Amino acid sequence: MKPARASQPIDTFATNLLTWFDQHGRHDLPWQHPRTPYRVWLSEIMLQQTQVRVVIGYFERFVQAFPTLPDLAAASLDEVMAQWAGLGYYARARHLHAAARRCVELHHGELPRDFDALHALPGVGRSTAGAILSQAWNARVAIMDGNVKRVLSRVHGIAGWPGLPAIERQLWTRAIDHLRHVPDGRLADYTQAQMDLGATLCTRANPACLLCPLSGSCVAFGQGLTETLPTPKPGKPLPERRAVMLMAFDGQGRVLLQRRPPVGIWSGLWSLPQADDRSAARLWFDAHLTGDFDQADALAQIPHTFTHYRLHMQPLRWRRLTPRAAVGDNTDLRWVAPGELATLGLPAPIRKLLDA
Repeated sequence: MKPARASQPIDTFATNLLTWFDQHGRHDLPWQHPRTPYRVWLSEIMLQQTQVRVVIGYFERFVQAFPTLPDLAAASLDEVMAQWAGLGYYARARHLHAAARRCVELHHGELPRDFDALHALPGVGRSTAGAILSQAWNARVAIMDGNVKRVLSRVHGIAGWPGLPAIERQLWTRAIDHLRHVPDGRLADYTQAQMDLGATLCTRANPACLLCPLSGSCVAFGQGLTETLPTPKPGKPLPERRAVMLMAFDGQGRVLLQRRPPVGIWSGLWSLPQADDRSAARLWFDAHLTGDFDQADALAQIPHTFTHYRLHMQPLRWRRLTPRAAVGDNTDLRWVAPGELATLGLPAPIRKLLDA
């Protein structure tokens, strides 16, 4: 007589998650009504490294300015940056604009429904492509954003920083396994449910495990590891950097702005001319402006933290300056009246400084 085969454990991950989502998930986000491919794509790009509560206002203003993908493609980069200013991680906006133009050129003004074609668009990684396909078309595609990594790391007790390729492969395997158990027609809800759980219950600090629909099968909860999983990235102190910001006004009250380079911080945005130190600022001043550098007003320093370092900006202000004869408005340097500032993409701390 053959021994009885051990039955495989039933995967209840998707079932429990969807039941919870039906009662407690977020069903009234602006990109869900209507849930079009364009609106889903835009929301997914905005939500990269940014919280929902921050994104909502930007999303609503953005779709009012650019209601459709062809509208976005037809806009100038300055117009796009002006709507994005303050949301941060500005490469996202440049990629969004470039992707819209590519869709007009190659896909008849629509987002491609094919995974490879979607993944090939600027700014669309594997997880973002999956999120768009599942939410816009109910496709059976896995996602792997920060919330999902945290949930899967805890539920399955996967130690190691999720940014490591070996750990990430384990997480993708788990995500794909769970995806097989999602009912047809509920892929969009399932994708949203994963993100909602990580954002509302399975948070980085103080997760609400007693309310979590997955706590019964969660390794981290059962073994008291919720504070140590997922394994944090090995930390090191943020480098400190300093810069001088040249805040030059002419006799009409216009401020001199310079477009940032296409790579680096605030890439492609308009900002105040910047120098590494006071000596470099003097050289820039002498090359572009007529006046006395030493008559500058030194304003309060402005600290600003980026992902990889902390920048301390020292604004120097001059009034009633004139440009040198060879210096005039061009594609990378221009005098801007106060009323025109809102039409340009400016970094948030620079806009705040100029508004003050």
